Amino acid sequence: METRWIQDFVTLTEVRNFTRAAELRNVSQAAFSRRIQALERWLGATLVDRSCFPMRITEAGERFRPSAIALLSQIADVKAETAGEQEGHILRVALPFALAATRLAQWWSDWSHGLDVAVSIETGHVLDTMQSLSEGSVDMVICYQHAANPIAPDMSRHEKIVLATEKVRPYSVAEITPEGRRPKFVLPGSAQSKVPLLMYAPTVYFSRVVDSAIDNAPLDFHSTTIVESAMTDVLANMAQKGLGVAWLPDSSLENGRFPDLVLAADDQWSTEVDVVAYRLRNNGRKVLERVWQRIQQRIQLRHDQGGG
Repeated sequence: METRWIQDFVTLTEVRNFTRAAELRNVSQAAFSRRIQALERWLGATLVDRSCFPMRITEAGERFRPSAIALLSQIADVKAETAGEQEGHILRVALPFALAATRLAQWWSDWSHGLDVAVSIETGHVLDTMQSLSEGSVDMVICYQHAANPIAPDMSRHEKIVLATEKVRPYSVAEITPEGRRPKFVLPGSAQSKVPLLMYAPTVYFSRVVDSAIDNAPLDFHSTTIVESAMTDVLANMAQKGLGVAWLPDSSLENGRFPDLVLAADDQWSTEVDVVAYRLRNNGRKVLERVWQRIQQRIQLRHDQGGG
């Protein structure tokens, strides 16, 4: 039996789709299926019911799932201990690049103050980082969560803390007029003058967030998409160059980043997202416990001080 077979199975239980699971595991679907079959032969049990669509995890598979996750976590702990005592002080955190570039430094300075801890940072998209959490390759995921498009992990296995709430708003480069700074492009546009859009790639979580903002706006929308990207900073840079309108979270403009951008519409075209930290309940690493407790203390202090 190979560890990767267990990682494959945990991935499959998260996404419930062979094609998507194979993509996440970076193997062909045929190879992925063979590895799941090899795990079933090794266990002597059928883990996946392939006779129905969509496929489902069998009763035996559901029973094996928590053991598989716990085993991956234990393997990660053993690797850390074997690598040396210092590894036990490293918290493995995965999050989107936008949050890593703007928020993490301040957070980590606060969370780690006075603690004998270090951090290893992995950046990626929401589904990829949540997959890393399920596999035990990271201890904590920080990600955006939108009420209309929930990530919805199994909360019997996960814990979460809401770290902050941000607005996602449409931005355009500013033009200087006699009245002051005005957006070059203004929503909703018109049939004669369509707004050029800088949009998130359809596979990116924020694509659904922006779609919700557009769908809930009260006015007819006249636009044409000219750019798609998975990266918030790529879209922000293109907006700043005057190429179109991009929806950006508040954090991406903090600390004077992209100073030439201004709002391209009022709040009717905006939406809110929570910034959420997730961990697995069965991850008992001491470094995670220390940092998680510190985060909870900071959130409670903020609430006590009336900060929401």
